[in-house]
Amino acid sequence: MESSYCFIIMENLMIKRIQTLLKQKETNIKVTIRGWIRTRRDTGSFSFLEVNDGSCLVNLQVIADKTLVNYEDEISKLGAGCSVVVTGILRESPAKGQDVELHAELVEVVGWADPESYPLQKKRHSLEFLRSICHLRPRTNALGAVTRVRSRLSFAVHNFFQERDFAQIHTPIITTSDCEGAGEMFQVRASDEKKRNKEPFFGLQAGLTVSGQLQAEVYALALGQVYTFGPTFRAENSNTSRHLAEFWMIEPEMAFCDLDCNMELATDLLKFVLQDILDNCVDDLALFDKFIEKGLVKKLQDVVNKDFVHITYGEAVEKLSGLKEKFEYPVEWGIDLQSEHERYLSEELYKCPVIVSDYPASLKPFYMRLSDDEKTVAAMDILVPGIGEIVGGSQREERLDILTRRMNEAGIDLEEYDWYLDLRRYGTVPHAGFGLGFERLVQFATGMKNIREVIPFPRTPGFAPC
Repeated sequence: MESSYCFIIMENLMIKRIQTLLKQKETNIKVTIRGWIRTRRDTGSFSFLEVNDGSCLVNLQVIADKTLVNYEDEISKLGAGCSVVVTGILRESPAKGQDVELHAELVEVVGWADPESYPLQKKRHSLEFLRSICHLRPRTNALGAVTRVRSRLSFAVHNFFQERDFAQIHTPIITTSDCEGAGEMFQVRASDEKKRNKEPFFGLQAGLTVSGQLQAEVYALALGQVYTFGPTFRAENSNTSRHLAEFWMIEPEMAFCDLDCNMELATDLLKFVLQDILDNCVDDLALFDKFIEKGLVKKLQDVVNKDFVHITYGEAVEKLSGLKEKFEYPVEWGIDLQSEHERYLSEELYKCPVIVSDYPASLKPFYMRLSDDEKTVAAMDILVPGIGEIVGGSQREERLDILTRRMNEAGIDLEEYDWYLDLRRYGTVPHAGFGLGFERLVQFATGMKNIREVIPFPRTPGFAPC
């Protein structure tokens, strides 16, 4: 028998928390929720309000009786996008498809949304259309779910490294060194610097960072093992579904670590964070599995449970060139593997993540450790189905003479990088690290085909909304 008004009072309850209460069979609780109307449906004596607060995929159904004082003037005029604060009693629901409903005692309208101009109505919108309204797209099921999964992945990344005693460092966003050596940096200058022919603000030409790796090495060679997780930038005129001008990178760096140790850490990180979202983002992943990529959950489970295949670059070239498969780009020694080659290896040939190591030195930056054959470097990429390369890393060149030679061969100003060479002059040790593109990880975890869908505010050539 229900007690009348002997309720537990829980203010400001998120709908996600209500889902937890349901598992505990808790009802007859007085709660206050805050959120946005998805739909309103009227019956003879009350209205059904579907309210979502962004905490989870599920809406909470609110029963708003016509006896409420503001029913005629406000509640009966509510539509999609309006924001409300509702206080009422959480009761078991007699309707199918839901366990509880909120019987409103008070509905306060906080903000109105004009139904004629509000672009998000009760229908499926294309992802391309939603990209044109970046400021409103997080209110949709799909983009809200992406954001929650992204947030959980970020949390899991920090957990992974903190549990292993890595120190987080914040590497500079403005830098005077081009880590990748490709020259694809956004230049940074003071607004009056060019007009008045002034000296560079930082004394040298500066740009937005393409990687925090070089600075991470500084701290790894003092603290042992560190990681940085922050924004990076590439001024690459690419409009593909795989590239962004601004994106986030996870970059650990470890002293006394070789390529094998590096590959092991990268593998463990991927398995750890994917297991975390399998445990904690069940409803959101089910949405993606149903509407975005069939079999997504099984794909993630397979990555967590299966061993990764490890082959060398030479073996990859041999296998790909021996196939009858026609590729757009040639496959031969000395030419970098393209996305189509990477995906074929992971999707068709091995049907699981593949680690490719020992790339030709001519394809890789100066800081990667030269192998004894002087033709290859101790580098590795991890390739996953649907994405291709998701991790790229290497053992770093710790030998001063060889590093100096490679920098000279690459035309790099040694004086400008004298601080980097000092790390080899004073107590050098073998060390290694990698970069994990966070957006590609989110893409892989959600099944989204376009990388623009997995970052809150995508920046690409000709496109920088909000």
